[in-house]
Amino acid sequence: MPVTITPYIPRYITVHLGAPGQNAENVTVTFPDYIKNVASSEIYPTWEPSALRANILAQVSFALNRVYTEYYPSRGYPFQITSTTAMDQKFIRGRNIFENIERIVDELFDDYIRRQGYAEPLSAKFCNGTTTTCDGLSQWGSQELALQGLDSVSILRRYYGDDIELVMDAPVQDVRTSYPGTPLRLGSRGPEVGVIQAELNRISQNYPAIPKISPVDAIFGPQTERAVRQFQQIFNLPVDGVVGKVTWYKLVFLYVGVSGLSELVSEGQRFFGFNFSVDGADANGPGGESVLLLQYLLSILAQFDSSIPFLTLDGIFGPQTEQAVQAFQVSQGLPATGRVNAETWNSLYNAYDGIDTTVLSQDILFPAELQGLGNAPEVFALSTRQTQYPGRELGLGDRDTERSDR
Repeated sequence: MPVTITPYIPRYITVHLGAPGQNAENVTVTFPDYIKNVASSEIYPTWEPSALRANILAQVSFALNRVYTEYYPSRGYPFQITSTTAMDQKFIRGRNIFENIERIVDELFDDYIRRQGYAEPLSAKFCNGTTTTCDGLSQWGSQELALQGLDSVSILRRYYGDDIELVMDAPVQDVRTSYPGTPLRLGSRGPEVGVIQAELNRISQNYPAIPKISPVDAIFGPQTERAVRQFQQIFNLPVDGVVGKVTWYKLVFLYVGVSGLSELVSEGQRFFGFNFSVDGADANGPGGESVLLLQYLLSILAQFDSSIPFLTLDGIFGPQTEQAVQAFQVSQGLPATGRVNAETWNSLYNAYDGIDTTVLSQDILFPAELQGLGNAPEVFALSTRQTQYPGRELGLGDRDTERSDR
């Protein structure tokens, strides 16, 4: 889970002109020029505009996924992507750029594909569809669909699923490295420590010898140090309990690997960096959204406690929400009723408040679900009044009245 959570468009990207381990030159070009080169090398300018747009969006998303996951830097390489189609996308240094492709890239280079509810740009893999086939987009197949009249988004959904969406006009900035610059050790505090703790907890699901850290409080205490030491021992790193650059990027590498963030089918990164709006729902008044607020609190805690399952924020207290409530109750030593009385509500909010104070207030870790339900952005600003117990027990079958007709 890299600290630089909000995806962005890099001003420049460094391309290795060969396979990752091959002795080859690295060239740095602007990101739009990189995509223009890839598109001119991968597809035909005579194709239908919707096919060109679909392919270019896939190429942008794939490259951004490489940048976002620090795919090559976490392996010790000084570049973001390679020019080999065995690993990445075709890039031919000095090649001519087709005029119509240049125009489309200038329009689309800061747009990308992601799955709904996820933060990372989709690892939108593709192949030509004739000599090679894959689970992603077929380049020639996209042209056939374009000839049938499909637009670019419809083409993309044929290959990547109906649950994708386009992020448009993403911010442009210099490439940022996630490593904070100085080692983190016993006594360190701050959002980067929270990131380490959350990464270790996720990795421990695949490597149970790593002890769970609870709570995730952004404080590098003895519990975090023990987990770091065990991680270092398992992966043959110097066992000093300190997260320097080597340990940091090994964490990134393993986290990306176990989460599948660089794969077309991944469990998805559900963190998003942005500020709260000041337009919250009233959880106490008529037509209030107490179930949605409950789901929101649980979704935050699920990022830091792997025993709590992710759930959909829909304002309906269904079996999925009941399961998440029971998991939270078990983690807190409360009766696992699956119903939310005052004791469970207050315990839930106190657990959330600890994370909010130490981690979320740093404008780094927010769940993508806060972007909204469906296509309508809705963001909570949690005032003291809104987070008070709503005055009635919540349980299976309850739903927020404002969402009963959705």
